[in-house]
Amino acid sequence: MPTDARRPQGAPDDAYVVDTRRRPKRSSGSSGSSGPSAPRSNGPGSALAPEPAPRRRKGRLVLLVVGILLASWIAFLIWVPVSAWNSVARVDNIPDGERPVDTSGHNYLLVGSDSRAGLTKEQRKKYATGNAAGNRTDTIMLVHVSESGGKPVMVSLPRDSYVPIPGHNSNKINAAYSIGGPKLLTATVENVTGIHIDGYVEIGLGGFASVVDSVGGVYLCVPRNMKDPKAGIDLKKGCQTLGGADALGYVRSRYEDPLGDIGRAARQRQFLGALMKQAATPATVLLPWRYKAFADASAAGLAVGTETGLMDAVRVLQAMRAVSNDQGLSLSVPTSDLAYRTNAGLAVKWDTERAKALFAAIKNDEPLTEPPAGTVPTEPSGS
Repeated sequence: MPTDARRPQGAPDDAYVVDTRRRPKRSSGSSGSSGPSAPRSNGPGSALAPEPAPRRRKGRLVLLVVGILLASWIAFLIWVPVSAWNSVARVDNIPDGERPVDTSGHNYLLVGSDSRAGLTKEQRKKYATGNAAGNRTDTIMLVHVSESGGKPVMVSLPRDSYVPIPGHNSNKINAAYSIGGPKLLTATVENVTGIHIDGYVEIGLGGFASVVDSVGGVYLCVPRNMKDPKAGIDLKKGCQTLGGADALGYVRSRYEDPLGDIGRAARQRQFLGALMKQAATPATVLLPWRYKAFADASAAGLAVGTETGLMDAVRVLQAMRAVSNDQGLSLSVPTSDLAYRTNAGLAVKWDTERAKALFAAIKNDEPLTEPPAGTVPTEPSGS
């Protein structure tokens, strides 16, 4: 009998040797047949690089998509106002001749025009604007943005303020706009305040109402029951959301207001603050269609001075927003007589000394954190 090659020499015939060398595992279910062995896992020394796990690839794809969407959203937020700004009308408001020295801080003239231009017959009826020809100003505000750390300031200049108009004797201040448009109005404000106007922003009646409707209305606290057919309103006392037509009537009404033009100026500042609050809500900023509608409506109703840039408009908006958040000052020019008899009819007479003190503080860019002495902010009660 031939000797077994695996049997050690000299071992008994009945002895045998067990082979303990590790063999590849066979796949489960194999029945002893010798099939191809399972591939060995790549160890640290393996020459084959492991493929990325599917979860890792999916995570990278999600980050890429999120990055693209974020970049697109930021581009959209920038493009919308820039595109709208390029469609804004330009007007010449730069006065001729000598002007006040331009000091630190930024000073802007914010004007609400009652021009009916561009309004359809239906819109004139809806907004109760009538058919008066020519242009007048329902709102005149001086907006100051400090560079010395003071709060932004919005100062109402009542439209019936009796002031000297360069080249046209004394008259109500809104007559300056009727006679010579933005240029003469700017010259009049500079002349009576001693403040250099750096920019001019004007909004018309139709644009005003469209802006309100584009943000879904404005939440205002109406101080009393207000019924004024000339302004087209019949409002109940209390906090409520006003659409474009009612909001326009609310800021235009003055015949039913016991404070007349002063009361209207206070409501105008109240409204602007409420509008900026609504414009800054997530519903306006995060909904693309509402964000674009607000920008387009604002641009359609705006006219700005030839030397007024986009950054100037941004400063005015930021000032209004600061006032709406109680981080700015909302004032009316100090007055001494609300029924001052003049050749132009009953007018508003300023308190000369207190008005000069207020305008001097603005001109010198004093860091105002509260109304100057003797200057009382006037806001509608219940606001």
